[in-house]
Amino acid sequence: MTARDLAGARVAVVGASGALGSLVARELDARGARLLLVGRDADRLAEVGLDGAATVVVGHLADAATGDLVEQRAREHLGGLDGVVNAAGAVAFGPLLETPDEVVEELFLTNVVGPLVLLRRLLPLLVESQGFVAQISAVVAERPLPGMVAYSASKAALSAVATALRTELRRSRVDVLDLRPPHTETGLATRPLSGTAPRLPAGHRPEDVARRIVDAIAAGEDDVPASAFGDPPR
Repeated sequence: MTARDLAGARVAVVGASGALGSLVARELDARGARLLLVGRDADRLAEVGLDGAATVVVGHLADAATGDLVEQRAREHLGGLDGVVNAAGAVAFGPLLETPDEVVEELFLTNVVGPLVLLRRLLPLLVESQGFVAQISAVVAERPLPGMVAYSASKAALSAVATALRTELRRSRVDVLDLRPPHTETGLATRPLSGTAPRLPAGHRPEDVARRIVDAIAAGEDDVPASAFGDPPR
């Protein structure tokens, strides 16, 4: 892994309309990165609040047309890409027996299939720049939980993507980071695709998690487990 000066780096933040993705975008912006924001909510993308200008793409990750547009905008507006941060995600709760088929499908579309479809289009740009891919999965990728079977499986699959892709791209000198933050107070647990969140312990501040993610990118850390985020503030 390569330590990186993020000043001037051309970075796509996927899921930038979400609570954590928007904070990652702001942290990158504060360090001088040039950003391309990708998300499903145009209004929330417009409210990210960056000091610098950003290119915006609105669309669903699993739609190949979204990936094509991201690739096109990256070339036209940024002249390429130096990195991709995948902060998109969906969650669902409840026993597998009570999880509807369409929810299982949406979890994997958002958490696994979409990132793969997008990366197929962006990897040529990253190979050109010897850039990086930062996949933000979750603690359940390393500690799957009952009552979150489908969600845990989707995040574990995303973590597996990072592990395999890291070796696959080694000769191309593209770095692949697997970041597995612990429970974070982003409000995602209150917006599940189905089910109700169990009682969860106090989570980490999303601002702290976003900063730790960008620190890892800058330092060249390829594997960042939940334990590397420290304890949540009391």
